[in-house]
Amino acid sequence: MTGGTTSKGPPPRGFPVEEFEMRLERAQRAMAAAGLDALLLCTEPEVRWFTGFLTLFWQSPTRPWFLVVPKAGKPVAVIPEIGAPVMARTWIEDIRSWPAPQPDDEGISLLAGALRELAGEGGRIGLPMGHESSLRMPLADLERLKAWLPDSAWADATPLIHGLRRIKSEREIAKIAHVCGLASAGFEGLGGWLAEGMSLAEVFRGFRRDLIGRGADDVPYLVGAGAPAGYADVISPPSERPLEAGDVVMMDTGATFDGYWCDFDRNVALGQADDRAKRAYETLWRATEAGLAAARPGATCADLFRAMAAVIEDAGYRAGNVGRFGHGLGMQLTEHPSHALWDRTVLEPGMVLTLEPGLEFAPGLGQVHEEDIVVRAGGAELLTRRAPPELPVL
Repeated sequence: MTGGTTSKGPPPRGFPVEEFEMRLERAQRAMAAAGLDALLLCTEPEVRWFTGFLTLFWQSPTRPWFLVVPKAGKPVAVIPEIGAPVMARTWIEDIRSWPAPQPDDEGISLLAGALRELAGEGGRIGLPMGHESSLRMPLADLERLKAWLPDSAWADATPLIHGLRRIKSEREIAKIAHVCGLASAGFEGLGGWLAEGMSLAEVFRGFRRDLIGRGADDVPYLVGAGAPAGYADVISPPSERPLEAGDVVMMDTGATFDGYWCDFDRNVALGQADDRAKRAYETLWRATEAGLAAARPGATCADLFRAMAAVIEDAGYRAGNVGRFGHGLGMQLTEHPSHALWDRTVLEPGMVLTLEPGLEFAPGLGQVHEEDIVVRAGGAELLTRRAPPELPVL
């Protein structure tokens, strides 16, 4: 199915209260099954998933932010006073704040009181501790918190949070589809302005301006390469070297709309295309097709990896060295799960994923392709507009 359509215009910003009520109900069912009395969340995606609290102020590391999700009743926000007016515009009613920054007690006494009240003395508190989680407070403050709650038990809530967030609602999918459409249109428009003699840094600046002009809120992530025939390094800052005929330009973009991301790339050649680059491109296009066919409910992420790797290896190439062939996508550029042999996550309808096969066709030369999809009951639905089957030459 063709993806990335924007003909209907942007979806509404934010979510109605029933969206958060549905999320909370799912969470509390999962908490009951896991024997948890409360969840303690302190990172931006988890806090936003439960509340709708959307702000760029998370980029400042000075102040911690906490959300307590009880086994019954609504979440309680324990946040710096500077954020209370924004949180008050969400569906959260119980907001406890302090005048941060206040290093001697950066909200920890307030948080301990909230956990004692909501989880009970000796309650079992879930905190994400595993892969792709982080602790957004000083480790010393966590130790203080545990000391103030000596009878509480602590459990790793990573599997629970992964299970909740990896299934997107139709409202979430609409936001991702919209920004995928904006970026798809931007990539399709490259032929109108990208040219030899421009540096990759110029191209990146122009592409960012283009996507924001089309309606993206931001383009926080843009990496890529411009090199003869192929490339190996795709994470360094863009070069000021003028692009030349025969260069393969790859751009991998993460643009956002209302807090949701797209993440996919496109490859184009300038003036002419090396035969090795064309063959690598065609192989990765077919590998992606294999991933699309395999992305059905009941398959695993490992199955997706094997399907894409088989095409690459049958063509005589070595699979890419980045450790996986795609990942989850949503409020973060990369989310759980990973398409890798070690990830046995079972695909379910509503999962938004990237398919990202890569290969090396010579030492230091390779390619990566990427598309964004949502898993439906009948298989994969593209959210991006599919890349052409042959390497475009501009």
